Amino acid sequence: MVNTGTSSIEIARSSADVWAAITDVTRMGEWSPECVAGRWVDGATGPATGARFEGDNVAKMAGLTVKRWTTTSVVTECEPGRLFEFVAEELTTWRYGLETVGNGTRVTESFAYQVSGFVGRVLYDGVLRRESAMTKGMHRTLGRLKQALEAG
Repeated sequence: MVNTGTSSIEIARSSADVWAAITDVTRMGEWSPECVAGRWVDGATGPATGARFEGDNVAKMAGLTVKRWTTTSVVTECEPGRLFEFVAEELTTWRYGLETVGNGTRVTESFAYQVSGFVGRVLYDGVLRRESAMTKGMHRTLGRLKQALEAG
């Protein structure tokens, strides 16, 4: 079974401005509730198909940190002002689609991952409610992105 989630928001900034913020992985910690830091690795200095980056993540439950981990991601699609997609740990595909609307940009963030095995499904879907948590995290991320970009 493939787990998915999506969230959209309109930001009163150009698609070029929004794309520049989203693809600057060093800034993701400013708006994501889970990814607290990021950096380009293996010689990459910015977004390009095939570029690799790491993200430091923190999971919290009831305000307590229950897990810390670092993922390595590979950019799979990269179209300035339109699309940024990457795969984290060869498991989860994250995608940011941008569309000009009026004087701003609609950003749609989505994810897709597959959990295999009974234990994995029970743990991810039942205990951790990972799909729901990730979708809520996207809403918060996009809201914080909007606030940051529209303020400055």
